Amino acid sequence: MACRDSVGTPYEITLELHRDGALYGTVGERCGWILSRLARGVAEARAGHEARWPDPDDRFPGDAELFAFRYRARNGVVGGGELRCQLRTIPIWVPGRRGPAGAWRLTRRAFLEAWGGGGVGMRAVLTSAELGVFVEDIITEAEGCLGPYKPGKSARSL
Repeated sequence: MACRDSVGTPYEITLELHRDGALYGTVGERCGWILSRLARGVAEARAGHEARWPDPDDRFPGDAELFAFRYRARNGVVGGGELRCQLRTIPIWVPGRRGPAGAWRLTRRAFLEAWGGGGVGMRAVLTSAELGVFVEDIITEAEGCLGPYKPGKSARSL
């Protein structure tokens, strides 16, 4: 959903969350800049060569919370929905080919959680590739509403 200035020109976005065709919540007032920055960060992390995370699907920017968007009324009251994305490290036991030997393999995933105004929640567990596609899809859908905050622009050019 476009945020518009006093003459009606779109300059940012707010997210409307829908579930089974019904409005689930409205969150993230003016969050386009944050999502554009995250899209660039995910792409850069996946393209890098990090010894700790050799699999590109495990590479994310940052360490813990990537974003947390809530609905805020003009009077400051919080309610009406929440969308949060946190990184978690998950150990997976990989058994050896012969005998009981094996090793732990660490993976990182983005836990995307949405909470509706009524308190019902949903969760998706995403690789960095899946998170990148999700965020790029939001930005593409908001084309024309983000002004200079496009994913292809570097932070220095903003």
